[in-house]
Amino acid sequence: MAASRYTPRDGTIDQARELRRNATPAETRLWSFLRGSALDGRKFRRQQRLGSYYGDFVCQSARLVVEVDGDTHVGSEARDARRTAFLEQEGYRVLRFSNADVMTNVDGVAQTIRAALTPSPSHPARPGGPLPLPHGERKP
Repeated sequence: MAASRYTPRDGTIDQARELRRNATPAETRLWSFLRGSALDGRKFRRQQRLGSYYGDFVCQSARLVVEVDGDTHVGSEARDARRTAFLEQEGYRVLRFSNADVMTNVDGVAQTIRAALTPSPSHPARPGGPLPLPHGERKP
């Protein structure tokens, strides 16, 4: 088993627990749709540390981070952009939803997440390689 990049005393475990304990109502509502591999059998983790950031919901197998942004994100668009750039550099895709989206349309949010988890049938990814070009756009 590989050693963890984090030590028990670096505070990250306590910070993640604190974030889980103080989840917003929107985060709690979305977690009820994601927990226990309920969304197409995909495992999500809550408040997972990714570098110096914490992802609200992370599906490692799909390299997908789902963020629920509330009032605390107003005015922090530059920080969110840096965070998204870092996560994308690490190979993650990031989906962002507002608290209002989750509270008023959680089924639609779950459907969007489900779509992000499903590979495109017209452009299946090849392991270790780029996406193939669409038909008619092949290189000579």
